[in-house]
Amino acid sequence: MPLYEYKCLKCGEKFELLRRINDDDSNVKCPKCGSSEVKREVSGFASIGGSSSSGVSCGSGRFS
Repeated sequence: MPLYEYKCLKCGEKFELLRRINDDDSNVKCPKCGSSEVKREVSGFASIGGSSSSGVSCGSGRFS
């Protein structure tokens, strides 16, 4: 299951949830204020580029 990041549009709280790809976000509630006014954010964990010889991305920002 992917980890999604959300932001509450009411209080500004940012939180993460493990969700199935096909799950509807209409039932997601902010853990801080309970509001259902949340927006799925683009994950900062997304990997760009290749991997090192050990198979782990170093995230150096250099592209080959």
